[in-house]
Amino acid sequence: MPRRFYGLKKAKVRQSWNKYNLYNLSRIKSPISQQQTFFQQKWAAKSITRGYHGETIREKHWQRMFRPILRSVVPMNHEYLARNDGSEQATGRGSGLEPMPDESGRRTSRGLARTPYMNMIYAPTERRLDTAIFRALFASSTRQARQFVVHGYVKVNGKKMIYPGYQLNPGDMFQVEPDRVLFATGAPKDKNERAAGRKLRAQEKASSEGETSEISEPQNIADEPQPEAIQDPKKTLTSLLKQAKSILTNTNDISAKKKQALRAFSREVKRTLSHRTTDTTITDSLDAQLLELTSRLNISDSSTAATATTQTTNSTDSPQRRIDGSTIILPSDERRMLREALAEARENPIDPTKPYATPWRPREYMSAFAFIPRYLEVHHKICSAVYLRHPVARPGLAEVPTPFSQEINGLAFNWYLRRR
Repeated sequence: MPRRFYGLKKAKVRQSWNKYNLYNLSRIKSPISQQQTFFQQKWAAKSITRGYHGETIREKHWQRMFRPILRSVVPMNHEYLARNDGSEQATGRGSGLEPMPDESGRRTSRGLARTPYMNMIYAPTERRLDTAIFRALFASSTRQARQFVVHGYVKVNGKKMIYPGYQLNPGDMFQVEPDRVLFATGAPKDKNERAAGRKLRAQEKASSEGETSEISEPQNIADEPQPEAIQDPKKTLTSLLKQAKSILTNTNDISAKKKQALRAFSREVKRTLSHRTTDTTITDSLDAQLLELTSRLNISDSSTAATATTQTTNSTDSPQRRIDGSTIILPSDERRMLREALAEARENPIDPTKPYATPWRPREYMSAFAFIPRYLEVHHKICSAVYLRHPVARPGLAEVPTPFSQEINGLAFNWYLRRR
């Protein structure tokens, strides 16, 4: 389906970030030839441009949207307008034929760049909600943006909007759910990540049915070899979880509340690693997170614990990490690694349950399409944008993004300009 939709034999350009579309953009050619009649040239230009601009819009609907009046602006020197009222441009020879003064006030013979009016033919389609979502980089294609709108993931001015063809007005604000934007702009999962996600969902289903707690086999902690400094933050959290489980199995004089606190600690660390924004009892502050985990697991620093312990310690006890009752003594470097692990897990966690690859990374071939038109103001942190104004043409620039030349757009404009 994608190859037929993008047309690898006969290049078809679409509003999409697909790799086949990028390939077609690199080899696009003008369909106009000298052997064709003027009617054939207009029809070919109309056909290729309509495949890109609003290919989901029916032809009869687009003909009703078409306007022969094209919006444009002419930049004026504000200093010149402040000094003069414009009467000198309407008097004398030519009534404005003399060149306008530049920024220094001198009149130059260099004229302004030509205004590409014909590139504004499809400006009415830029007002559509699905097209604006695609232009704001909230979706990888206009069809995906249309799906987001129909499924109720888009709001306009705070209200849910389910009509993709809704015409935006200047000042309207639209927003998309962040999870949908991360899915649309993020890299897809590979084979191994999809298998890990299925395995995790199966484990969660099995645990919800009967398993309430998992207890590891007892192991002699005093006889363990001294571990080296942990470099990976994930290993630090994993070792803390193992220590919590070993406390539950090796010590019999722990109260029921302490056991509940240790089990809650294990669950909260797993949630911290799996959720981007957690709703647990752990606060958003990183120092508060570390303090909360320390108080729950009763973790103390090695320097402070050394003063509290007696001088008669066994030689078999490890000076770096030791378990005394229910207290875990960690040196300062491992506490620093724990803080870094919490920061990394909070900013960009690894979550196999998400429909996109985690940690999040942008999808391939996105950089070639990553631009935002001037008539949109986008805030990517909250996945919302404001439609500032209608797109206009100015000397040397048309604000409607199009991969086609002004000649092709002009022929398409002449096709729709004729009376029917």
